[in-house]
Amino acid sequence: MNQSYSPETIAAFAELPTASVADAVEQHGGRGYLSGRIHQIVAGKVVGPAVTVREVPDEEALPPEHALRAIDRSEPGSVICIDAGSADVAVWGGLMTAGAVAKGLAGAVLDAAVRDVEEIRRDYGFPVYARGSVPATTVGRFRTVSLNEPVVLGEVTVHPGDLIVADSDGVVRVPARHVESVLAAATEIETREQEQTRLILDSGSLQDGLAKYGRI
Repeated sequence: MNQSYSPETIAAFAELPTASVADAVEQHGGRGYLSGRIHQIVAGKVVGPAVTVREVPDEEALPPEHALRAIDRSEPGSVICIDAGSADVAVWGGLMTAGAVAKGLAGAVLDAAVRDVEEIRRDYGFPVYARGSVPATTVGRFRTVSLNEPVVLGEVTVHPGDLIVADSDGVVRVPARHVESVLAAATEIETREQEQTRLILDSGSLQDGLAKYGRI
């Protein structure tokens, strides 16, 4: 399954910080932000539809077939999302990054670790968000068991096609059915934030600047 969003929608989310997007998702009745343990390892803003992969422990594991298929078969602009149960093992590395760049993918979000970080930063600048980095491979430790089925990343369920938005604050999942309404709400939130900033600077007072909207 490849969910697509208009270039205008992608560009609009790219202009918004994840803080405003997370607040907007919560206005729709649920949590969208992933655990802060999943953070930016290789810098870069990410906005794109989720392609989901699940991995489980298995000492007889072969190379990660589903993940490799996800890279080769996903539409440009997709975000590869791998659930390995917060494992301390690298489910992503330099060769997978090369494949992702060749396919024009937007980034990777991993509930696990990444390796080859220096190579990825130096050669590709491909955005990666993960729990950390570790040299260990998944081969002989984990196997992939599903592609484009719901997964859990950072305590949040992600469905294939949900919109992933990530920046230096972290990662947010926007449910596919709410993308346009979340965009409208997040834009309004950001507009208010910018006005509050101006009020604080103009008034010389944090409390006076916040009084108009009564929020921080």
